Amino acid sequence: MLTQERRDLIVALINERNVVTVAELMEEFDASAATIRRDLTALHDDKKIVKVFGGATSIIDQDVNTTEPTVSAKAVLNTQEKEAISKYAASLINDDDFVYIDSGTTTLEMIKYITNTKAKYITNGIVHAKKLLEKGLSTMIIGGRCKPTTEAIIGPDCIEGISKYHFTKAFMGTNGISLHAGYTTPDVDEALVKQEAVKHAYVSYILADHTKFGKVSSVTFAEIPNCCIITDKEPNKNYSSKTIIKNVNDGEKL
Repeated sequence: MLTQERRDLIVALINERNVVTVAELMEEFDASAATIRRDLTALHDDKKIVKVFGGATSIIDQDVNTTEPTVSAKAVLNTQEKEAISKYAASLINDDDFVYIDSGTTTLEMIKYITNTKAKYITNGIVHAKKLLEKGLSTMIIGGRCKPTTEAIIGPDCIEGISKYHFTKAFMGTNGISLHAGYTTPDVDEALVKQEAVKHAYVSYILADHTKFGKVSSVTFAEIPNCCIITDKEPNKNYSSKTIIKNVNDGEKL
């Protein structure tokens, strides 16, 4: 195989998987470590990939989103996907669960499908708490500062409040899912709240449609293995190798 042909195939593979290791490329192209490293250096210099320790990541996966859309703006995006994801997530709630529901449009959609009246619910979403109460569910809301953009409660008081609880399940929103950056959100205060909720949950579920994969926002709140992912489309195999992925279209239950 010619050098340029191999390098073109390396770029295509990295863009498909988002991140690859030197060992994976050695096996894929039957090449030595020195050859692969030279290829990665050349491709990095040409700005076709990003060389990192032990491998490389897609240049596409390096764009960092620093802005937070409003709730109303996000609510009209990927509505069918959110409906399927949230309906499945709601079906996971059992009678003895103490459930944390994160702020976000997909988690808000999830409340529509909650039928379990015996579980207890706690949230940092202002509208979420109202919707839970309207359904007659046992509801608590965390205290703290209100963030207008996401209609979420955040800040030190919120984090301290969460730290006192131990949830059986946490249903979380995210702005991005990346193999190298984990689960991310643009706001550091909101990231700290999410981080604390995941830390105090027996199991955490990320509710995210397929468009969130490969995207990176400013702040990481959890690494990929720390949460299960409920989505509408199976991502590439590198995500499945690091955590449990539930594709709501495959008909099986987690």
